[in-house]
Amino acid sequence: MPISPAYAQGAGGDIFTGLIPLVLIFVVFYFLLIRPQQKKVKQHREMLTAIRRGDRIVTGGGIIGTVARVVGEDELQVDITDSVRVRVVRSTVANVLQRGEPAPAEEPAEGEKPKSGKRQRREKAAPAEAKAEPAAPAAEPTAPPEPAPAAAEEPAVGADKPGGEGR
Repeated sequence: MPISPAYAQGAGGDIFTGLIPLVLIFVVFYFLLIRPQQKKVKQHREMLTAIRRGDRIVTGGGIIGTVARVVGEDELQVDITDSVRVRVVRSTVANVLQRGEPAPAEEPAEGEKPKSGKRQRREKAAPAEAKAEPAAPAAEPTAPPEPAPAAAEEPAVGADKPGGEGR
């Protein structure tokens, strides 16, 4: 049975009436999900670009360490303990726990050229007093330590059981 033309025209309705709910859903999603996520990503990107030496960080894997050196635009050298230093990709840093104090810039004295490179690092390692005073004579050798007393011998395993020495 064919559909009458009058009934078919009424079923289509207004096209805007069908789009209004979809537009409202998109607006709600934008303000509740998309926009806050974009703000969070922007803050994280700014945090990553602001990382400097001395900052205490947490990596994506949960490793906590202190930034020892910024190697490049995408790499950091991180001290995990006193003797363990690892290189980390900057984008894997999840959070900065504590901002470190920036390294103090050494100002050259009047008439001196600014120092740079390896010479400056070597001079930082040597104490200032060592430059001013002549080298002191070598210290006298000390007597070697005396050997520790021998520990009393312990009985063999099973010696306290009746039937003789151990098995």
